[in-house]
Amino acid sequence: MPALDPFILRQRLEHARLLLVFSPSSLQAGLAVLEAALPHVDLVQVRPKQAREERSSSALARDWTRAVLKLVAHAPDVAPLVMVNDHVDVAALLRNEGCAGVHLGQEDCPVQEARAFLGADLLIGLSTHTNEQVAATWNEPVDYLGFGPIYPSSTKSTGPALGPERAWIAASATTRPLFPIGGIDRSCAAELAQVGRAAVSSAILTAEDPGSVAQTLRALLSPD
Repeated sequence: MPALDPFILRQRLEHARLLLVFSPSSLQAGLAVLEAALPHVDLVQVRPKQAREERSSSALARDWTRAVLKLVAHAPDVAPLVMVNDHVDVAALLRNEGCAGVHLGQEDCPVQEARAFLGADLLIGLSTHTNEQVAATWNEPVDYLGFGPIYPSSTKSTGPALGPERAWIAASATTRPLFPIGGIDRSCAAELAQVGRAAVSSAILTAEDPGSVAQTLRALLSPD
């Protein structure tokens, strides 16, 4: 898969609804789930799972991202954009293999440094957890935001659940695509239709029918 045109990247990002945080217990099991969900997912954020929530190594992130890119490259229809979590070096290394960019946390590489390293073309996403952090990105060179946790979550432990109302406010306070994250599944995704986007992980990765779940989530997020 060749590097993607930066204009097309941002055009696809603008229309994205569903982001899958790809952090399965094992890569091979996760790839089977991902293949089933691909037709209904717009972005995949590759985040190798580590014991005790340790930061994954660049080598592990590279191998996982490359495996996802290879799977996506053989998708029969328009495939999701693939981002790597944390590792700016891996995003740069795999850009010519189709990696769309990097997603950063508040304590990862500063956005300005990541942009200087990656150049203008690749996407940069940033996790935010308060409305103040959203406001602080106004002049930052980021392309989209994560915001949460919205609901109680075993995989998103960055603070108390914020609730869908906070997500609505945050989304209206930025011109960038904002993806609520944390505890989102089929029972509550419709509450985020006003935002129209969400990032999910276990709701798809642990589903018996991940394709059906991904399709339902995407439909619930559509305001029309």
